[in-house]
Amino acid sequence: MPNTTDRPEPPGAPASFASFDGTPIGYRRFGSGPPVVLVHGSGGGLHSWLPVAELLTDRFELWLPARRGYAPSGPGRSPKRYADEVGDLRVLIDRIGRPVHLAGLSYGATVALHAAAAGLPVRSLVLWEPPLYAAGPEMDRVLAEFTALTERGDRRRADRLLAERVARVPAPMLDLMDAAAPADDEPADAPTDAPGWCRDLESMAADTADVRRWSAVTAPTLVMGGADTWQPMPETLGRLAAALPRATHTAFPGQTHFAPSVDPAPVAAEIARFLSLP
Repeated sequence: MPNTTDRPEPPGAPASFASFDGTPIGYRRFGSGPPVVLVHGSGGGLHSWLPVAELLTDRFELWLPARRGYAPSGPGRSPKRYADEVGDLRVLIDRIGRPVHLAGLSYGATVALHAAAAGLPVRSLVLWEPPLYAAGPEMDRVLAEFTALTERGDRRRADRLLAERVARVPAPMLDLMDAAAPADDEPADAPTDAPGWCRDLESMAADTADVRRWSAVTAPTLVMGGADTWQPMPETLGRLAAALPRATHTAFPGQTHFAPSVDPAPVAAEIARFLSLP
């Protein structure tokens, strides 16, 4: 059978490669210039960075992988660890053939930190609100509850659990989100990101919330967040920026965790500025 993954693909067309353990990893590539790999967060996929990436195509070559557990990538092994996703990035960067700028969104930013700490050839890091506080045995308990809810088909309560216990969205905001949400009329066989979330929670449960360990990451790093994002994220970002030897910390006025999707232009402009520094 021919290896179709090695054929040149049209810009932006989905492609894939086999990772270190054989797990297929889907990705999209478009734009031209220095390579930038954009790692999405939990519940995301090939679409997650698109609003920002589309504003950077005139200056950078953008690589958007779907992390293991999220379609069209394969599920990978369970329990998953951050080292598995570092391995996926290692294979991707080897395919690119030169050091990359590495950007991570939410959980993907934690993956990016692990990749830099593992010595992958990273020119710089861009981190949007990594939930570094969501780590340790508490995530095992969240995983058990999330699995039970999804097995019963209670997607709304499962989503609220994640927002409350992982993203730490304040209760009044959760109530507003619930009130604004449409009725759950999806068919039972509709695509779900639950498998990806389960794998992510496995990685979080095996990790630690110790921010000081990232002091070994010496790549220039842009730490970004919304000025209106709820605690403990702002405090966590401040401690992370203080721990990183070469960090720039930027907060976007009037924005929250969702800014890369709802207001991508300022985020893209700041990324372009930072990555263009000498």
